[in-house]
Amino acid sequence: MRLRHIEVFHAIMQVGTISGAAQVLHISQPAVTKVLQHAELQLGMPLFERVRGKLYPKPEAHRLFAETEKLNRDLQGIRRLAASLKGRAVETVRLVSTPTIAISVLPEAMTLWRRDFPKARCELATHHTSEIVNVLRLGEADLALSLQDPRHPGIVAEPIAHGKLTVMAPAGTWSEEECRRPISADGLSGELIGLADGDPLGEMVVSACESQDVHPVFNTVVQTYQIARSLVEAGAGTAVLDPFTAASAAVGKVQRRTWEPEIPVNLYLLTASHSPLSHGARELANCIGATARACLEKGSP
Repeated sequence: MRLRHIEVFHAIMQVGTISGAAQVLHISQPAVTKVLQHAELQLGMPLFERVRGKLYPKPEAHRLFAETEKLNRDLQGIRRLAASLKGRAVETVRLVSTPTIAISVLPEAMTLWRRDFPKARCELATHHTSEIVNVLRLGEADLALSLQDPRHPGIVAEPIAHGKLTVMAPAGTWSEEECRRPISADGLSGELIGLADGDPLGEMVVSACESQDVHPVFNTVVQTYQIARSLVEAGAGTAVLDPFTAASAAVGKVQRRTWEPEIPVNLYLLTASHSPLSHGARELANCIGATARACLEKGSP
């Protein structure tokens, strides 16, 4: 199939009629019919059942639609890019981040970046690290942020901020003297908030506890670090979290202590190895790194 065939085929599948496809594509109905007939001729089979002037997709059409969906989206993206270039629009930076960094670090970083790039377009999405790898490899994002190094041959992981595993507890849990000292697994007490099975940070916490012959019991288990932080702020228990989430907690509602023995937690800038960053994207990465480091300094126990 040619690109024009796919474009017309997708329009028909989406609106269901020749006339509707013609309106979407801004061409005549005979032109749509001609392209569809040519596509079916090349394929050697009909894609639609014609019943009383209406088109009903055959099973082959549904399979073809699913397979060509990404190509059609790419074509639309190329058109948008061409329009931007024609209008001399500023670049678009596509950023994807894990949810915890998107909430704890990105708002201030974006505000800082906007001072020098007031008209730039930034598309921000959130995914877990395994999904981020696929997004970068497919070229659907320019840069990404994660607390994990995926150790993938096609991904470059650059640490841009360094923190330490942190224990958060409701205000008043520890004395001022205790807050100045690190805390080990045997110092954990009261209601413990755990992270869902399979979460890398949660597995790190359990492993660190077991290495000290401590076997924590989590009566409350959450899916996201933000929920754990909110529960601690509300006085619902103690949680062991990344330093960025801990540093973004409400002042006066929580206390923080670093884990002992010290366990480093890095913020990684992830990029596809074959795709160098544009000037705007690199500057955004610099703002994120600076904001993350400032966040850790502000929120240090």
